[in-house]
Amino acid sequence: MRKVLTFLLVLTLFPVVLAVNLDVERTSSGETLIYGLNEPVSFDLEITNNGNTDTFSMYTFYGYGIEPREEFEIKKGETKELTISIAPRLDLIQKGKTAPIYYIQGSDNTKIEEKLSVNIIGLEDAFEVGSGSIDPDTQQLRIFIRNKVNFDFKDLEVKFSSPFFILEETMDLSPYSKKEFTIDIEKEDFDKLMAGFYTLNAKIAFENLKGEVEGKIEFIEKDDLSTQKRDYGFIVTTKVIEKVNKGNTMADTEITIKKNILSRLFTTYSSDPDQVERQGATVYYTWAEKLAPGENFEVIVKTNWLLPFLIIFFFVTLIYFFKKYSTQKVQVRKRVSFVKAKGGEFALKVTIIAQAREFVEKVKIIDRLPPLVKMYERFGGELPDKISKDKKRLEWDFEYLEAGESRAMSYIVYSKVGVLGRFALPGTICRFEQEGTPKQTASNKAFFLAEQKDKKYLQ
Repeated sequence: MRKVLTFLLVLTLFPVVLAVNLDVERTSSGETLIYGLNEPVSFDLEITNNGNTDTFSMYTFYGYGIEPREEFEIKKGETKELTISIAPRLDLIQKGKTAPIYYIQGSDNTKIEEKLSVNIIGLEDAFEVGSGSIDPDTQQLRIFIRNKVNFDFKDLEVKFSSPFFILEETMDLSPYSKKEFTIDIEKEDFDKLMAGFYTLNAKIAFENLKGEVEGKIEFIEKDDLSTQKRDYGFIVTTKVIEKVNKGNTMADTEITIKKNILSRLFTTYSSDPDQVERQGATVYYTWAEKLAPGENFEVIVKTNWLLPFLIIFFFVTLIYFFKKYSTQKVQVRKRVSFVKAKGGEFALKVTIIAQAREFVEKVKIIDRLPPLVKMYERFGGELPDKISKDKKRLEWDFEYLEAGESRAMSYIVYSKVGVLGRFALPGTICRFEQEGTPKQTASNKAFFLAEQKDKKYLQ
């Protein structure tokens, strides 16, 4: 009975003794399978044979393919380094971590079961993109792309794009490696962008797969508000004030114009001010505006001095003539009036009045006839002392005139040639002496408007 039990025990232990006695250690890590590539993934192993020298082979189930397929020998106590490859299953549709099972079998058909860990990811999950920060004064930007997984990418096509630039590159990217690129950028590329974070987009193409990765670009804040002023014009003066936001943040800006109570009456603005404040004789006009990066705000102020200049000129001229008239020692006035002639000729009566404001002596009144008219020798008031028909000149001489004394003179001129329209007579000259000093003054010019009636002139 004891011999029977001993024999059964030996039979029970015999398979264990004959079973494969191997220690399998995985020396690689981070193996990754790119979803959709259908390419095998490789693992590095160290296999130690604790049993007798034997020949071994590997195999797997569930649609995985495994390499090497040929048998290999490991001697007793030997440790063998081996790289194996497992192809993905054709029906693989799920991403994430998986643990394919494989077997190592000895020549006596005994075997051991082992598991491998592999991460199945999409193409876009294999990469990281990013950049340094952008200062508004910078001219360059550094960007990078990093391979996050244990996979060797050959001829990888990447198209980087952002609000600042576009860059296309083809490269090789080994496992866990990183490549950097320096981008030259112009200020015009971002002069209207706000400070903050912007998306760095990378479109990736590898073999038959495509993916998209996003990163961030930090645009550093900077305030830069500039003011430009221009003035031009003389009679119509123009002032242009412009605020430009050259920074990358929203900017509150104000433009203030100061005017006095006179100039404000003749001033116009390109837009209505937001605030008007008076302080004594000064008026302040204020415009407030919020400017985004790259925006400008302009106020145009025009002051038209033409109207006040004309008003001032008119009053100065009026004062000048009034002063000149009021200071004349002898005032001479001249007027004309129409008279009827028996023969139907055009005839005018010319009246001259000389009045002294102060005592004057050696007074001579000189009047000239215009062309085309003749003088009718019939006089009213003071008779002329000299008559020159050739020169068409009349002269009156007075020894003196007392202050306030006036003399009136009149005569008639006529023309047998019809006159139509405005008829002008020149001013009358008055020469005199006051306290031994010779002086001269002149009258106004006299005008008459002639109109035609029934082919005759005011008959």
